[in-house]
Amino acid sequence: MSMSLAIPYQDPIDRGQLVEEPGGFRNPRTGFLYTLHDGIPVFLTRGAVEGPNARYQEMYDRFAPFYDFSTWLYAKLKSGAEAARRKTYLDLLEVNNGASFLEVSVGTGANWPYLNPDMDFYGLDLSAGMLARCRRHARRRKLRFQLCQGLAEHLPFPDDAFDSVFHMGGINFFSDPAAALREMLRVAKPGTRLVVADETEQLAADNENKPFAKAFFKNRPRKIVPPADLLPEGMVEVAVREICDGDLYVLSWRKPD
Repeated sequence: MSMSLAIPYQDPIDRGQLVEEPGGFRNPRTGFLYTLHDGIPVFLTRGAVEGPNARYQEMYDRFAPFYDFSTWLYAKLKSGAEAARRKTYLDLLEVNNGASFLEVSVGTGANWPYLNPDMDFYGLDLSAGMLARCRRHARRRKLRFQLCQGLAEHLPFPDDAFDSVFHMGGINFFSDPAAALREMLRVAKPGTRLVVADETEQLAADNENKPFAKAFFKNRPRKIVPPADLLPEGMVEVAVREICDGDLYVLSWRKPD
């Protein structure tokens, strides 16, 4: 069920403590109140969503009602099995019983059915529409979960908090992908393996003129390159591989102890 789990929220800008109120979470140093949208905390300030982030936020809100079916259909036509496709990258995660698991750009929570259910699930996304569907799915599965709306470049969580950190789909077109990687690393516990996956340039090029897909890939902000070069120095076990017949890349690394 949705609940207040053990890891507290913090201000995504000054990284200080927040005070929970009936209407949201207040920064006692500035007085700013992060409000709730349909019960989900919104850690965004006026003007914070700009550039490619603004484009894709609007797009995902618009496509949220159709997203699950479209991804299921693509996987079925491509390989015949959505579960096997997702397990290709999810099996790289280290998710033990009782773990605290953060998915950045959680979308509709479509990866969660294929993970260990005995965890605390945390999800952040920029799209309110996607989060609404994620909450519905997580409640149906009776997971322990907590959702919030915000930017991957400014996560509302404390340092060294999560046993597992994962991102799937989105970083290719984030306004600042390097900042997002730094934030994922910051909130992971020392020794954690982090996994980031997204579509390849080949998939984008093959689909940029097709119905539905062209909205995501046509006039994309930049050529897609796995962002290994954007990782801070000193990371260990860094690996990049292509999976799913070249449709996706996976970047994995471990945060040093």
